[in-house]
Amino acid sequence: MPESHDLQSIETLHIRQIRELAEWFGFETRNKYSILDSQKQMVGYAAEQQKGLFGALARHFLGHWRRFDIHIFSADRKPLLIAHHPFRFIFQRLEVTEASGNYLGALQQRFAFFSKCFDVQNSTGQTIMTVRSPFWKLWTFPFVAQGREVASIQKKWSGSISEIFTDRDNFVIQFKDSDLSAVDRNLVLAAAFFIDLQYFERKSSR
Repeated sequence: MPESHDLQSIETLHIRQIRELAEWFGFETRNKYSILDSQKQMVGYAAEQQKGLFGALARHFLGHWRRFDIHIFSADRKPLLIAHHPFRFIFQRLEVTEASGNYLGALQQRFAFFSKCFDVQNSTGQTIMTVRSPFWKLWTFPFVAQGREVASIQKKWSGSISEIFTDRDNFVIQFKDSDLSAVDRNLVLAAAFFIDLQYFERKSSR
């Protein structure tokens, strides 16, 4: 995807999960995504890094509870962000750093009845945005700061066959506040992968 300062000028990002043939046969493969701008031009991609037999077994048996890292790259393969998910059975967490190692913040799941709920924290642990997705809007995730919706992520229908037989998901990120910092936008971007793996990966519902 673009450098952080370029991301400031993008209002809409499309996240498309890349389907692999093995998923049609019920085998969980490494999660991979393409990142596109509003014109559907490739601006980056992201990929889960856990490879080999252990990674495959963890994906198959532990689902979204497993430990994993997602690396986010620019279109020219320059490393930009690392999203680290530690092993947890409850209250999932995703910690986001720049490729240089600079810690940006985290996404922290919260307990809630009848809704999907998590906070966006900055590098000092302060909550800067909250996300509440009620059961009547299962595919919509608004990001609220100081009482205002500053961004949103929506899951889009991927097609009946894809939805039924694979984990392929499509998301649209909309940045609604021009004053959002580059760090804030990077955290919202990472949240798209957190939402997919936490709430829509097939293994997480078993």
